Amino acid sequence: MTPVVNKTLPEFEAFATSGVKFTPSANLGHAVVLYFYPKDATPGCTTEAMQFRDRHQDFLAAGAVVFGVSRDNLASHEKFKQALELPFELIADTEEKLCHMFGVVKNKIMYGKKVKGIERSTFLIGADGVMRAEWRGIKVAGHVDEVLKAVQALKQAA
Repeated sequence: MTPVVNKTLPEFEAFATSGVKFTPSANLGHAVVLYFYPKDATPGCTTEAMQFRDRHQDFLAAGAVVFGVSRDNLASHEKFKQALELPFELIADTEEKLCHMFGVVKNKIMYGKKVKGIERSTFLIGADGVMRAEWRGIKVAGHVDEVLKAVQALKQAA
């Protein structure tokens, strides 16, 4: 985890599953966990989503809402959300606006070719709309618990 100090999120609009429109200003008053992942229904992304699902009540109890973000479209997200019974929304960033805003698009080598992909990353935004922590290039194992601890610490500090 890298603490981030006094970095206020700019206002933006993003569309998510269940017809939700995400904006930072609409989420003032509670912490927001934005986790970026490469692709719906892939092994690592499925595991990560299930871990956020399984700890969702703990995030809510700590005053935080969770949103997953990838470049997949809303139809793919709805299918993924339904298949895993996810209790949180998934933001469709098909034009990569959020991915670029948060700097998670990276060049990767797959099968010997350079491709552009999402670096698995998570961002914690405080109830005041200020970014409080970021995790970049993370491994799935243990990550959700680490984010939850940071959310709980943020609540206690408030």
